[in-house]
Amino acid sequence: MVLAAALNLASPWFVKRIVDLALPNRDLRLLWLCCLGMIAGPLLAGLVRVAQKYGAEAIGQDVMLDLRTALYERFHAMPFAFFTKQQPGEAVSHVLNDVQGVGDVMSGTLADIAQNVIALLSTIAFMIALDWRLALAAIAALPLFIAPTRRVGQARKAVKRRTQARTSELTGIITETLSVSGALLVKVFDHADVEVQRFRRKADELRSLALEQSLVGRWFRMLLGVTESLGPAIVFAFGGWLVVRGEVPLGTIVALVTVMKRLYSPASDLASVHVDLMTSYAYFERVFAVLDRTASAQDASAATALPRISGRIEFRDVTFTYDGASPALSHVDCTIAEGTTVGIVGPSGAGKSTLAALVLRLYDPTTGTVLVDGTDTRTVTQSSLRANIAVVTQETFLFHTTVLENLRYGRPDASRVDIEDAARRAQIHHTIAALPDGYDTVVGERGYRFSAGERQRLAIARAILKNPRILILDEATSALDSVSERQMQESLAPLLEGRTNLIIAHRLSTIRDADLILVLDHGSVVEQGTHEDLLARNGCYAWLWRSQARRETRPGVLAVTGVNTAIDDDVVADAGGHAAALV
Repeated sequence: MVLAAALNLASPWFVKRIVDLALPNRDLRLLWLCCLGMIAGPLLAGLVRVAQKYGAEAIGQDVMLDLRTALYERFHAMPFAFFTKQQPGEAVSHVLNDVQGVGDVMSGTLADIAQNVIALLSTIAFMIALDWRLALAAIAALPLFIAPTRRVGQARKAVKRRTQARTSELTGIITETLSVSGALLVKVFDHADVEVQRFRRKADELRSLALEQSLVGRWFRMLLGVTESLGPAIVFAFGGWLVVRGEVPLGTIVALVTVMKRLYSPASDLASVHVDLMTSYAYFERVFAVLDRTASAQDASAATALPRISGRIEFRDVTFTYDGASPALSHVDCTIAEGTTVGIVGPSGAGKSTLAALVLRLYDPTTGTVLVDGTDTRTVTQSSLRANIAVVTQETFLFHTTVLENLRYGRPDASRVDIEDAARRAQIHHTIAALPDGYDTVVGERGYRFSAGERQRLAIARAILKNPRILILDEATSALDSVSERQMQESLAPLLEGRTNLIIAHRLSTIRDADLILVLDHGSVVEQGTHEDLLARNGCYAWLWRSQARRETRPGVLAVTGVNTAIDDDVVADAGGHAAALV
């Protein structure tokens, strides 16, 4: 930047020599050399500026790479509840749009500030060297460039902040309605026109804000234009008077007026850049608002890696609340021995999934302690804890990539042979092999080219591949019909063997053979024991069992509910010998 500024000042200096020396002395050789210098100076300055622009752009891109990675990493460190509350598309807007704005500031705005400051200072120094009196006259108007910038910058900053908020909302609409689930919902309810109108209203808000931002400071820009015309007039008036008096050579005035463009242009740019810089604060505020957040569950500084565990789990007086609300779990005390299968049941909102989330350390208990093999989970690294745990949920998520890569997510270093073996044990290998490209078939967004039962078996294969010591099944079969559920139970058999299994169940028939059943209600363990013990107590579990059996055997229900009509012969018998027929 310094070199480019010096080279750009060569032209006015050659102009002075032409007017004061070459023309009066009729020195053609000097004239041609000065003319050559007037061409060479800006040419070399342009070449230098190309290198400078590349360097500034490289810095901006490096900043964006670091910020995007840091933001993405911070989002993954956030507790799960953070994602349930966040507006759809907001994270995407932060990582893409806001970071792009910061990168533009680094490669453009800040580089322009440095370049214009260097140009302004070098020009003032050159003008003083020509004639200090004319230099003072030229720079007298500079304060006019600075005075209004703060007010204009604050106004544009406010508009920019609103623009970014509306952009996040628009991104959320696009993310929701153009996803597979969103698009299906829109088509089913024939709401395409409604969504288009909603999109247009939000896009129109962005349009209005863009127009408002373009008009902010219009009087300020007009003032800068007037000032740029006023300066040369003052210099010509004052300098002409000095020339008439014989105090200043004519070439000095010509050179000084020539270089004034390099005085007012950087000053004008600096004033505008200051406004742009204040406007860009909105980007920085949004980015650092995320980076400054701390995750609720973090590895302690002295956290150690948890080795391969046996699978014993203890809850010692555990209480947990979400954001200070009423407790989701309250004073839970229980011990789960290694290698046992534990069913966790209860009405909706009883705290079943929260209990499993504490084992995974998606959250830390508000009070009390969760221990695995006698070790407080807060004293070990989250990665080493989760390396010993696998989860199969009701809704299986598959990435938009090949079947092979989705299965390998359970163990990145798994060989093709290991993956196919896991698929066979989960009874999904033949389905995969029948696909056009076999294991290299792309599953589609969220795996929608597979049925619900097939996605579940893919999740089981992924869990088998991980070979965990603790397995959590969170409503893994509740969305399946009776046939698919029986197939799922068969697929689960090799996965449950020899592990500590936590099965969160809606259908009680799926956990009747569990070694221990925990019954939760309003966040507390109200009963625990085997299926037979709990039925004999005639308490909450017995009521849930009888209630579910009545629903499943009620005439007419089977034909309507579809996916929730799994009938187990033993269930019917235990419920009182009712008979049910599936048509």
